[in-house]
Amino acid sequence: MAHKTESSAEKFRFRRAFLCGLAAGSVLAVTIAGLTPAFAQHNARDVDVEKLMAKGPLDDLVIGNPDAKVTVIEYASMTCGHCANFHNNVYPELKKKYIDTGKIRFIFREYPLDNLAAAASMLGRCTGSSEKALQLANVLLKRQREWVSREPVKKLYDIVKQAGFTQEKFNACLRDQELLGKIAKQREIASRDFGVAATPTFFINGKRLNGRSDQISTFEAVIDPLLKDSAS
Repeated sequence: MAHKTESSAEKFRFRRAFLCGLAAGSVLAVTIAGLTPAFAQHNARDVDVEKLMAKGPLDDLVIGNPDAKVTVIEYASMTCGHCANFHNNVYPELKKKYIDTGKIRFIFREYPLDNLAAAASMLGRCTGSSEKALQLANVLLKRQREWVSREPVKKLYDIVKQAGFTQEKFNACLRDQELLGKIAKQREIASRDFGVAATPTFFINGKRLNGRSDQISTFEAVIDPLLKDSAS
């Protein structure tokens, strides 16, 4: 089921509620989305590729050959079950076949659908590098059922301290209003300019991916012809 983006007033409430929750020592718990196969949206519209690739409020989290002829962009929410399904079951194969071989560049952009997803995204950004942020994102998505719970703050800390977070760094990161604002702005741009309304949403060379995101064949069907064209 697609999650709708919020109005400006709702976005303000999102940020206010998030910060108030942190001040109280907790973040709102949410229910993990069902792990049934996710389908990309079929009401796709053309997007301005130059605008899609332009630098946003945050530096892109990128892995792969910077000179690759094919770029895959994913908009994901850290509490999204479909996103976890993709990263646990499809991404490893996509990485092995296309990223590690230098054939594609992969960009991960945060699109939090709730306060807890925003918190997880903030922690990734506080690792200090694109590589570490992507590594933590994959760990959190793999272990999603552990921390999307009744005690999310404690469970998140138990995981990220293995990535070098102290309690002080953890608390400071989750209270960083400027970082939260940038993540919210990135989500707003994705919704307003590119029609992102559900996660995960993928763009391949600027074109929205249609089909099942839980199958590598969906990506192969789009990527392989692009690679063939670039080689001819």
